[in-house]
Amino acid sequence: MIEKKTSLKEILKISSECKKCGSCCRYGAGFLIGDDLKNIAKSLKIKEEEVKEKYLEEVEHFNRKMLRPKTKAKPYGECVFLKGKLCSIQDVKPLHCKIGNCNNDELSAWFLLNYVLDAKDPEAVRQYKIYIESGGKLISGGKLEELVPDKKELKKILSFEKLRR
Repeated sequence: MIEKKTSLKEILKISSECKKCGSCCRYGAGFLIGDDLKNIAKSLKIKEEEVKEKYLEEVEHFNRKMLRPKTKAKPYGECVFLKGKLCSIQDVKPLHCKIGNCNNDELSAWFLLNYVLDAKDPEAVRQYKIYIESGGKLISGGKLEELVPDKKELKKILSFEKLRR
């Protein structure tokens, strides 16, 4: 069972069962974090700015601007790095892509909770609430009350009394 506190090592072990079928890459692309941009640029032997210009787009998720590979159709088309059934940057693909195992909603929820959602950002919390209410995957450690344990604070956030950190 995957939960928010599941270690990255365990997540990578679970996601290593990838069948390399290209299914997850046909319907979108993962968010870049950490050194992903630097590693992709090095692998492609081009500058980071050129990677951004040619291959990446900025998107917003839970009130956070992030980069992800462009898709050939909007909003959920094939990733620009998909060649046949394989990722053309397999060795340096972003962590989000590495754990995006055949649309495993728990793995995606784990990534969102640990790398995208800032529980200290009131707008992010409100957007996350909408995500949950609209059918987004909820894993242990991801309930609103777990992310913002102070009930008064959570109420202020959800009622728009608190707009900023």
